[in-house]
Amino acid sequence: MLVNSTGTGTLGRVAQVREQPQEATTVDSHVTIVRPDRSIFYREFFGYMLVIIEDALKEAGEGCGGQTELSRSALAEQFSVSYPASLTKQQRIVDILDEAFEALATAKANAEQNLRNALAVFESHLEAAFNQKEEGWTEKRLGELADFKNGLNFSRNSSGQTLRMVGVGDFQERSIVPLDKLQCTTIDGNVTEDYLIREGDILTVRSNGSKDLVGRCMLVPAVNEMISYSGFIIRIRPDGQTTSPRFLLYFMKSRTARSRLTSDGGGTSISNINQAKLATLPVLLPPLKKQEEIANHLDAFSKESKRLTSIYERKIAALEELKTSLLHQAFSGKI
Repeated sequence: MLVNSTGTGTLGRVAQVREQPQEATTVDSHVTIVRPDRSIFYREFFGYMLVIIEDALKEAGEGCGGQTELSRSALAEQFSVSYPASLTKQQRIVDILDEAFEALATAKANAEQNLRNALAVFESHLEAAFNQKEEGWTEKRLGELADFKNGLNFSRNSSGQTLRMVGVGDFQERSIVPLDKLQCTTIDGNVTEDYLIREGDILTVRSNGSKDLVGRCMLVPAVNEMISYSGFIIRIRPDGQTTSPRFLLYFMKSRTARSRLTSDGGGTSISNINQAKLATLPVLLPPLKKQEEIANHLDAFSKESKRLTSIYERKIAALEELKTSLLHQAFSGKI
């Protein structure tokens, strides 16, 4: 059995080695090898038993500065376990758990595939919506359809006006700015009108250490207070006479648009974009009425996709809970 003995997120995690490696294999200094007494424990039973106390193993870690360690002495002396003395009974419990977990693993894999399919179908539908060119469609540059403004820079020492602020952390997988979840921030001086967001604006991540976040977009809903956005964000304000904000948001979330916006031209992701790159982004634009029709259609499709995604995510979580429940039943004498 292998126990991760150094780190933070993985401290105390247990892995069973069920088959003898075909060649000499070792582990690094972050992992502790635990071998059960074979006269007392059926090996796989011992492994399951350690999984039960993973949380306790993690809590026993000591250290600071982001690095914690589970010492061998703590592993040997701080934990007590209960188990049936009969190796035959231990083996029977392992056989039951193995069979149940195999079925759960299959069910979880199916749910995860269904989840990926639900996401992929929407992505495919989204892409198809912007890869057509019917009569009346024209190609424009984003700079012809909207204007841009970078957000506010501030520091913890700023001592001016305090107001709600959209930050990069608010984006995640969202499409709409979560106005009720925004944090208040103090800026230098007082905010001016051109730094306030309004309904129909689109916000996009300009710069971030995580390249995956760059170019993510959210639409601003109706706003009834003064709200601004951070310097790592660019505000895109579409011309409402020619461009539907919802249509433009979906376009910017499409695979083609994101690839053009967040690539250096050679296929490599970049960690920042600017107004110049936004301005040159080509947009295939139908008449305004058609834009609204497409946006309405994608809204409905997105709602259904999110419904299915929620179902599969709940199913995956339920399967994980069932696995944990079966383990606890096994080690409380109920199996």
